[in-house]
Amino acid sequence: MKHAANPNQPVNQLTSGAALFAVVLCMLFGANPVAVKICLTGIGAFTTGAIRFTVAATVLTCWAIFTGRKLAITSKQLVQMGVLGLFFFLQIGIFYFGQNMTTASHGVLISNIMPFLVMVMAHYLLPDDRINPRKVTGLIFGFSGIVLLFRDSLSLTQDALTGDLLLVSAVLIWSCNAIFVKRIIAGFTPLQITLYPMLISIPLFYLAGMLFDPQMVYNLSPEVLLGMFYQSIVTASFGFVMWNGLMQKYGATTLHAFVFVMPLSGVMLGVVILGEALTPSLVGSISMVAIGLVVINWRRRKSAGIHFNPLR
Repeated sequence: MKHAANPNQPVNQLTSGAALFAVVLCMLFGANPVAVKICLTGIGAFTTGAIRFTVAATVLTCWAIFTGRKLAITSKQLVQMGVLGLFFFLQIGIFYFGQNMTTASHGVLISNIMPFLVMVMAHYLLPDDRINPRKVTGLIFGFSGIVLLFRDSLSLTQDALTGDLLLVSAVLIWSCNAIFVKRIIAGFTPLQITLYPMLISIPLFYLAGMLFDPQMVYNLSPEVLLGMFYQSIVTASFGFVMWNGLMQKYGATTLHAFVFVMPLSGVMLGVVILGEALTPSLVGSISMVAIGLVVINWRRRKSAGIHFNPLR
């Protein structure tokens, strides 16, 4: 059985073509909240998660079998995946519920505070992951951007503010999830860490959809179907496979340097596709979050000049 390379040990110098492809993938990931927002116009929040991850898990399982990837895990690992599956269900369910109440632009920006929250948690919970002055600077920029974003929320409806607060709650759970993953990641492949929480959470999403969605499916327009295709195939399936392939070849440290592209692309697509307002507070927020992401990933390498480094 062929095993994945250590994602933290780059084995090749990043080429310009690979860098461009990484940027394109980050743009695709950044657009996902826009696709979520579109889906929620015709499918309930929990049902959206159920359908998305059913399709994505099916595609990833088929890809894993076809390429000979390792899927089997031990009973102890299954318990750990059960914990991750519960985290996954809560973070996605709350995120979708909140996203239905606020703008896609706010969803993009709030989801991008996760690296900053993980950085703070890791400082106290992981002995080898300490905050330094550079990270503190990035942290100040990132959270200043979110303060501006909530100033923007106050000019919107009360539902939008509630939605933003739900999104923050979801990202807090997501951050706890990331810390737990950091503790157990050595025993798993990236595919296992991605696929098993999906599989475990799918029944929970269908059950929650039946219990809590006013209607599970009520408007399967072409736009809604396209949004579901985008979430399930483009980001959760194709995006994972392509990103994992790049990570194995070039290393996570090199690739995650490009994640600042995600908030930029997500906000712009929310404005262009959904017609969301590009307010001064929103512009300031996206600028500060993007700068914060760049700052916390900036490192110098003696042999190769200046490079960016990753997040979680």
